[in-house]
Amino acid sequence: MRPQLQFPLVFVALLGFVGALVLLFILVQVGLVTLAFAKLGLTPGQGFALLFATLLGSGVNIPVAETGHVVKRPVLRAFPGFGPFGVSTEAELVPQVVAVNLGGCIIPCLLCLYLVSRMGSSAGLLLATGAVTALCYALARPIPGRGIGIPVLLPPLATALAALILAPADQTAPVAYVAGTLGTLLGADLLHLATPRTRRVLDAAVLSIGGAGTFDGIFITGIVAVLLA
Repeated sequence: MRPQLQFPLVFVALLGFVGALVLLFILVQVGLVTLAFAKLGLTPGQGFALLFATLLGSGVNIPVAETGHVVKRPVLRAFPGFGPFGVSTEAELVPQVVAVNLGGCIIPCLLCLYLVSRMGSSAGLLLATGAVTALCYALARPIPGRGIGIPVLLPPLATALAALILAPADQTAPVAYVAGTLGTLLGADLLHLATPRTRRVLDAAVLSIGGAGTFDGIFITGIVAVLLA
């Protein structure tokens, strides 16, 4: 009689296969990120530590200021007339906190300062950063309840191109990282959050600089731009 594979064994094998794929994907991603950090002059240990600190710090928001803002919040009612589940919406004045994200703002900015201190400031770096800032400002859109969204691929492609054109050959990678990181942070986040209209559209109790929707954009733009450059 031919042995048949029982359902629990199939399920376990499927889980193992999916787990192996996930592990392989993570290893490839970590390898690419550490390769990008290596192009910036960091050792593999420093690159991995920086990656770990960035991902861990993405969940840490440090408050820096408060402002009043009207935020709509659902309120549960005990009597009918407010929808099928007895929920209505009331306008409530709550303090709106402006915060900086550790992994999406502070750590990348510190790395940018380190890179600039090594290679120095130049007209090419300033022009590349300005170009990426203008592009990200034009592409970014506030999304209520999520933060500021920005396309994933176009900013790193534009950043790499700007670095290849404007930076010296031996400074292409660090210029790409600094221009991509600061340009995304300034154009997608700071310039939009500075306008009252964007803050009203977001309608959030916490406005995180470098967090929420822009963390992926800042992280991916810097890393991918370095790999492309």
